[in-house]
Amino acid sequence: MNFEGKSVDFWHKIHNLARRLKFGDNLTKAIFAVSGMTCSACSSRVEKAVTKLNGTHDVAVNLLTNTLRLYYDESIITDKDIIAAVEKAGYSATAKNEGARRPEQTTAQTPNNETVLIKNRLLWSVLFLLPLMYISMHNMLQDVFGLQTPSFVVTVFDGTENTLVLALSQFLLILPIAYLNRRFFINGFRNLFAGVPNMDTLVGLGSAAAIFAGVFALFRIGFSLGHGDFALAAKYGGNLYFESAGMILTLITFGKCLEAKAKGKTSEALQKLIALSPQTANVWRDGKEETVATASLRPGDIVIVRPGESFPADGEVIEGQSSAQEAAITGESLPVPKTVGDKIISATVNLGGLIKFRAEQTGKETTIAKIVRLVEDASATKAPIAKTADKVAGIFVPVVITIAVATGLIWLVFGADTEFAFSTAVSVLVISCPCALGLATPVAIMVGIGKGAQNGILFKSGEALETAHDIDTLVLDKTGTITAGKPVITDVIVFAAISDDEFLATAAALEIGSEHPLAKAVIDFAEEKNITAKTAQNFAAVFGLGITATVDGKKYIAGNEEFLHENGIKIPSSITAKIIALADEGKTPLLFAEGENFWGLLAATDKEKPDSFAAIKKITAMGIDVVMLTGDNERTAEAVRRRLNIKKAIAKVTPVAKEQHIASLQKEKHKVAMAGDGINDAPALVRADLGIAVGAGTDIALQAADAVLIKNNLTDVVAAIKLSKAVITNIKQNLFWAFFYNAACIPLAAGVFYPAFGIKLSPMVSAAAMSLSSVCVVLNALRLKLLTLKAKENAAEIEEVTAMEKELTKELSIEGMMCAHCQKHVTDALAKMDGVTNVSVSLDEKKAYLTLNKDISREEFKRVIEDAGYSLA
Repeated sequence: MNFEGKSVDFWHKIHNLARRLKFGDNLTKAIFAVSGMTCSACSSRVEKAVTKLNGTHDVAVNLLTNTLRLYYDESIITDKDIIAAVEKAGYSATAKNEGARRPEQTTAQTPNNETVLIKNRLLWSVLFLLPLMYISMHNMLQDVFGLQTPSFVVTVFDGTENTLVLALSQFLLILPIAYLNRRFFINGFRNLFAGVPNMDTLVGLGSAAAIFAGVFALFRIGFSLGHGDFALAAKYGGNLYFESAGMILTLITFGKCLEAKAKGKTSEALQKLIALSPQTANVWRDGKEETVATASLRPGDIVIVRPGESFPADGEVIEGQSSAQEAAITGESLPVPKTVGDKIISATVNLGGLIKFRAEQTGKETTIAKIVRLVEDASATKAPIAKTADKVAGIFVPVVITIAVATGLIWLVFGADTEFAFSTAVSVLVISCPCALGLATPVAIMVGIGKGAQNGILFKSGEALETAHDIDTLVLDKTGTITAGKPVITDVIVFAAISDDEFLATAAALEIGSEHPLAKAVIDFAEEKNITAKTAQNFAAVFGLGITATVDGKKYIAGNEEFLHENGIKIPSSITAKIIALADEGKTPLLFAEGENFWGLLAATDKEKPDSFAAIKKITAMGIDVVMLTGDNERTAEAVRRRLNIKKAIAKVTPVAKEQHIASLQKEKHKVAMAGDGINDAPALVRADLGIAVGAGTDIALQAADAVLIKNNLTDVVAAIKLSKAVITNIKQNLFWAFFYNAACIPLAAGVFYPAFGIKLSPMVSAAAMSLSSVCVVLNALRLKLLTLKAKENAAEIEEVTAMEKELTKELSIEGMMCAHCQKHVTDALAKMDGVTNVSVSLDEKKAYLTLNKDISREEFKRVIEDAGYSLA
């Protein structure tokens, strides 16, 4: 078996699946809050430090949420070892207990707290910056803008004799600004001395250099005045850099404030989901109603929900009738009726009457809690496209520092004065922005995943979200994915000399032990006919083929044609023709045999979901090939393929073969997505580049998949691909502008264009540009919130789907056919009729079986058949 064609090793994904399903794997998932990170160089360093530890796996550090997520082997390392590694890297970490954490305590709220702290720091910085700027620039304000300077300012600060007062005043005002923003110096220099400089290092170096230059000037002013050198004192009095340092620190803080506020908006979708879950629930206990905390609910509790209230848990209605608004969870805009026996989804809203339901999943097992957990986990992961930015960020800051030093030295060598050389070096330091690179990917990923969650599309990782945009082949399971997954029995044909009731009683006995949808259809059909199933022993299922069991001491076999042939059972030719006719109608024959004798058959049909036709059409229009895999026979598969205009259908596919078909497509260099819902789809979902589990799927299918469609509609596959394309486009835009910004601004700040064009940036302008670059990246990502994923179908699409759903079947008895040539002649004549989509003619039965997309009168059929030389009975 070939295992090429995947970005993540197949067996590694199998291992992850086993781990998540707890198949004896002792790896533990852990989340740590990391503080001190300011740019992608920081997150990269933390990730590398923890990855190096023996026993850690799938380490991911998210700069946006300031979290570290990983799996680790508790027999090898502990939380303390991980925290120690983070601290050794120059940061601090605190373990989070995900299992005990309530949904509302999500890390998504961190940016809001950060915004408050930064805003306070900014306000106090501005309070001291304003007088500092005025003292240093009041003469320019008067000359340029005509603002009259108050006399006391002139008396205290103007003139050579007041130069020392001017310098000391600015120095005293810069001290609180530097203290308020001390994190730039503490983190920056700590990382510099550790050999891993980051964005704080650039800001700290730039502002510290400006402050020390001002302090040096202060001493020179004092010395000059003391020795009567007023000219030198005036020179240094005009070259104080305290206002530049104060402006740099304040502008960077202002940018951080805007950035934190924008980052907070990236998690709005998640916060809205969290807010849907009610804090209290009304429970019926000990014969009376009590109000308890939602967190205290347990499976089996009887919960009472009145109109307008939200359901606090998942469960089943036991009393009452109403309707539920499930749009926030499933994306379904219309209210969903609820009555006794219907399932309740947590965090949805009761719109009608009072409902009593039995809680089944509570706490962290509810649908809303799982969605929040999935979205949080996915937001914390990295997409492969982020690797480029990480690699650049790892060397970005050291390169910038080198460029800054080189810039100052080169200008000095070429005869520039010290002030000019110093100014350009500081400008290079503060204009460079590793933050923009670090935020380019995670902000778009978080907004995109939140947008998907709002529309019932859950991506489990950034990698899955990225992979979706590159898919060129979509493989679909038929039952439960394309179809509703609830087949119903339509035909009963008994070949043995027994009654229909006897046949159904035995058939139901055989199917009771099976979990296949066809088995349930047989059991339900028997119950509808009030037929009691017999008792079966020695039940055995052959996956994908059929079952065997003993009833009343006799061995019975039920399954498809292949299974009966393997067991040496001969199927009569008349039955074979009927099987063909049923298959051509899109019905699935379920064959039964007693011992070695054919016994009879039941035919079932599983209607396509209402949106399947439109979804497949849209997917094909996107340039994606659609392939259907099914365990049904070729004729049934062909009937479905033809009705839905699917490019290719592969029938009689076992679960193992599904995985092999996907591997074969990957070997041909296709990027393959697989959508399925059953246990038998799990290997194929793991194998695919993108595994998509539909909402009604089993837990194993959901665990194996990379994305989950809550609403169980194929149109959401279209929306998922559309979302992926939009997110990747947004990320590429962010990365382009982040790279372009640095590539363009660093030379500009270094004064490269000064000799030819006289263009030079001051440190203050550079600081403003750096702050805005990060903000622009975040704001660009927020545009994804405006994306419309699900456009309404137009009238033509609705008419086309309606026509497909109204396909009719017809059975005609034809006289006069004698040989295979007659059979072909009749087939060709009927196939040419307008409205006939499929024809199957049985020579033995003298019958024609047709599928129509419009009603055709008997007279029309009679005319065509008689024109062909035969007669209609």
